[in-house]
Amino acid sequence: MKKERETFKSMDGSFYHYEQRLWSLPNTVRNIDWVQKQFGDKLVIKEIGQKPIKSPFFVLNKGSQEKLDQLHQKLVLKGYSESTVENYKSAFSKFLKFFESRKLPELSKEDIEGFVYLQVSKYKLSESSQNCLINAIKAYYEHVLGKPREYYEIQRPKRSKTLPNVLSKEEVALLIKSTSNIKHRAILLTIYSAGLRISEALKLRICDVHSDEGYLFVKGAKNKKDRKTVLSSVLLYELRSYYKVYRPSYWLFEGQEGGQYSAASIQAIFRKAVKASNINPWATVHTLRHSFATHLLQSGTNLRMIQVLLGHSSSTTTEIYSHILAVSNKNVVSPLDSLSEILNLTGENKGKGLGT
Repeated sequence: MKKERETFKSMDGSFYHYEQRLWSLPNTVRNIDWVQKQFGDKLVIKEIGQKPIKSPFFVLNKGSQEKLDQLHQKLVLKGYSESTVENYKSAFSKFLKFFESRKLPELSKEDIEGFVYLQVSKYKLSESSQNCLINAIKAYYEHVLGKPREYYEIQRPKRSKTLPNVLSKEEVALLIKSTSNIKHRAILLTIYSAGLRISEALKLRICDVHSDEGYLFVKGAKNKKDRKTVLSSVLLYELRSYYKVYRPSYWLFEGQEGGQYSAASIQAIFRKAVKASNINPWATVHTLRHSFATHLLQSGTNLRMIQVLLGHSSSTTTEIYSHILAVSNKNVVSPLDSLSEILNLTGENKGKGLGT
């Protein structure tokens, strides 16, 4: 098995998942063909679970559409983001269709939980989709019908405790080096060096770059909060070089026809850079934000400062990064080391494995 394992590890795009203790490859026809040729009869292919059933297309009747419009109006007036409004409407329309013949104010908590359970079990909703559905129902009863808040204490999914994906500093360097276009390079550098969400990078204006004071101003970030984050001197140099070539008029990063750059374009830039640099294929644009926070923590920046720079409301959210720091005998001393003289043991720290 050692030979096969080493062969698998040498494949382009192979990645080891420490939590699951397994290796993976991007699911492509080329990789599947390669694995079959390499492992032959030893290869066992298993289907994991059933494919989720797609939600059927439906049209709401006039009464249900009016309720959906009422929810839309309330969400807009309360300042919900456009994407949240659309997600809530899409989720709530399923609820309206299911209870089309019922009066919504008369539904019990059990009725609502039964509906949520059916959606989750039948359509294999993800944790985030389940929460979106519950929040949409909650928003209607609370904001439109004016029901008391305790009415919506619906069972929610248990939060998974997965660790965020992070790139090493070397991987970030490879990613940036593989990007030859000065505009694309500036975008990726900005997101990483300031720990931005993709939506925040899109909303950056030229006036948000405060070079004299040394910070980037992030306006209307998540939960409509403004914040300041670090402006790297290296980034400032890159942005000035980019500005001389592209001359954006208002937004820091603008499309070919002017106006805001698109999230899809940034994602495409990132995917191209990942492929060219041959780094972790599971990385996303948001991985740069996670990497920013982790690298700051590794360099000694305290969690409170990182929380401010990221714009987290709760310190608990920021503390997740303390769990993904590398643990080794270089930065953690085992209590066994202090007993070595008493036990007459000698510690060696040479070689790359147990057999060396």
